[in-house]
Amino acid sequence: MSGTGFATSARRTIKMESEAVAALETRIGADFERACELLLQTRGRVIVTGMGKSGHIARKIAATLASTGTPAFFVHPGEASHGDMGMITSEDAVIALSNSGAVAEIVTLLPLLKRMGTALVSMTGNDESVLAKASDVHLNTGVETEACPLDLAPTSSTTTALVMGDALAIALLEARGFTADDFAFSHPGGTLGKKLLLKVADVMRSGAAIPSVKPGTPLSEALLEISNKGLGMTTVLDADGRLAGVFTDGDLRRTLKARIDINETPMAQLMSAGAKTASPDMLAAEAMRIMEENEISSLVVVDPDKRVAGVIHLMHLLHAGLA
Repeated sequence: MSGTGFATSARRTIKMESEAVAALETRIGADFERACELLLQTRGRVIVTGMGKSGHIARKIAATLASTGTPAFFVHPGEASHGDMGMITSEDAVIALSNSGAVAEIVTLLPLLKRMGTALVSMTGNDESVLAKASDVHLNTGVETEACPLDLAPTSSTTTALVMGDALAIALLEARGFTADDFAFSHPGGTLGKKLLLKVADVMRSGAAIPSVKPGTPLSEALLEISNKGLGMTTVLDADGRLAGVFTDGDLRRTLKARIDINETPMAQLMSAGAKTASPDMLAAEAMRIMEENEISSLVVVDPDKRVAGVIHLMHLLHAGLA
């Protein structure tokens, strides 16, 4: 196959799977709403199961549900027949995936689920299948043909099942009023968790580490403060500890061009008033956004009384792994 042939095959696959997903929209109706209501009312957990490629999709659906406010986990249907059935209770709900709706490992579990009274939602491509008829709610995820030219390898059918699972998860997320803070709680690790959980107060310099001078301080002394604190800037505080202005490396470059007397000129004449600020409880990601939009490398952190509580520098956010 030539390079052009590869591209043609890829476009055909994408087109077929896109059309299969688009066809799902017409099937969203009363059955989908009943499935959502059943899962929302479940007092236990949602168990997602599937065999083969459907099993891989089921694992992903379970993970998506769990991370968006619906407690869920995957159970392998083959293992369920050898002890893992004990992981399922009458208070749980099961989502079973099978394109044929007749896979033996899942069909074997149906009498047991019925005996326990466990609610069952199925996703199959056959409304008349054993699994579909045994379910409390059936969601049809069938496709006219697989993207595989042999119409054998699960491709379009697994894609539609995955999308239907995402549709369920997001519908339940919205019904539960799941928030960004809730999402952060289930994603504490990595950059995503840091963006949702890390506050300015967690990474800012505070106390004696804050570079600060008074409005009457001469530039020569201010330069020593900037050098000692290592943030490339200093705050200028009034007698009440409130922010009067800032003096940065950029201000220094502009000042030196003016050839002023660094031993006599006070900071009140050199500082920049109206500096951008942050609050201690602001998300660190929001502080980073303000820095990027204004092309600055630091923000003064002020409390509700407008007194300086700290300084946050871009390098603090980088060291915290936010970027």
